[in-house]
Amino acid sequence: MFRSVLVAAFVAVVAIGLVLVGCSGSGTNSQTGVVNTSVSDPPTCSAPSGPYSHAFVTVTDVKIHTNADAGPNDSGWVDLTPNLKNSPQQVDLLAQASTECFLAMLGSKTEIQAGSYQQIRVFLATNSTSVSGNQCSSAPGNPANCVVLAVDNSSHALTLASEAQSGLKIPSGQIAGGKFTIAAGQTKDLDIDFNACASIVASGGGKFILKPVLHAGEVGLSSAINGTVIDSTTSKPIVGATTVVALEQNDGTGVDRVVLSTLADANGNFALCPVPAGKYDLVVAAVNNQSGVFYAATIATGVPDSTAVGNIPVTPEPSTNGANTGPASLTGSVQTGGASGGVSEVVTLSALQTVSINGANVLVTIPLVRQSMATVNVTTIPGSCQSGFDCVDFTLAVPGVNAYVGAFSGANTQYSQAAGAVKYNVDRQPVPHADGTPVCSQTDVESNTVTVAPGNSFPVGTLSFTTCS
Repeated sequence: MFRSVLVAAFVAVVAIGLVLVGCSGSGTNSQTGVVNTSVSDPPTCSAPSGPYSHAFVTVTDVKIHTNADAGPNDSGWVDLTPNLKNSPQQVDLLAQASTECFLAMLGSKTEIQAGSYQQIRVFLATNSTSVSGNQCSSAPGNPANCVVLAVDNSSHALTLASEAQSGLKIPSGQIAGGKFTIAAGQTKDLDIDFNACASIVASGGGKFILKPVLHAGEVGLSSAINGTVIDSTTSKPIVGATTVVALEQNDGTGVDRVVLSTLADANGNFALCPVPAGKYDLVVAAVNNQSGVFYAATIATGVPDSTAVGNIPVTPEPSTNGANTGPASLTGSVQTGGASGGVSEVVTLSALQTVSINGANVLVTIPLVRQSMATVNVTTIPGSCQSGFDCVDFTLAVPGVNAYVGAFSGANTQYSQAAGAVKYNVDRQPVPHADGTPVCSQTDVESNTVTVAPGNSFPVGTLSFTTCS
């Protein structure tokens, strides 16, 4: 992501990432785009070097306009976050974000017309607004916006200046090149640097005012990938599903490793960003939590960065005598140890399915929908296995059928399922120390290949890591 050079002691940034996508929910459409919208880079005014530990604001809407001079009440504004009208969301301007996609974090998947846009406004709630799980509830009056002082952890209402009440304006003069353009089939992440620390004004008597200060011309673009997961049999999102979407790349040894992963929302929409330049295998797995039906994984190969992939279909596992047989289960143990043992280690587990991609067998990481993530971490337990080792048992629920695979070509992507045995390995990788040094002499251990079927459990054995510390 684009990062500005900080030139003053209290200059810090809040990156508002706009994912700009030129497609509709049903495939590529040259007339519409989808905009998705996190906070990054802890500012210098945050603790321990600064006076504030948190600065919470409640976002009620984000809008864009093609006209740089449009006022807040002019026509032509496009509402990017209609979902916030009934459920405004609170963000911490001083937090280190886990994502760099602000609108995506706010749940936006709003379609807009493709074209050029020259103004953005971020609207904040008044302090009387009711907020679910309000982080400012300890401040007098239970305000929607507040600052938390580092010295005593006390919360104080953050009053909005008039310009904040009419939306935090981001005009063309503060956008590199004067505008941003949404093209058909394209996804971009737009960063806007907001000077959070300079915007918090202490007015005395324990009162604080949010007076927005924005940097000029510090908007940069980076890549993202967006799309919608649908049931191939109904062409609609899966009601009550857990759907995990992963971007993967081959590690050079024939294994597709996860680069980014996310959960699709209730409508099947997902956004992955920022995405480094390159091509990826997009892997989707899902389970219907209401019926318990697992879906075969779908793999779209060769997806470029900056791409709106449109609809990604997933297919339910076949039933037997009218009843679904459920997932396959991979069971086993992880064992870590050294000369004396007794030291717990964290190990990352991945379920790898053998898949043919471009005529070559590749071990593709299949997301673990029961754990709602692409991979899962387990911690070995001291004294629970043979002397000198720590260990832990695990069970991974996976689709018991082969994946559907297709070379990505937009709305024309064709997916096919290989016949024959369904083969898995379980991959284990010890999590390194905080400084990046290995914790064990081996950095990766794979189980033997096992052939699976839906509704049954299959042991993959015990894999050991030695000389761990």
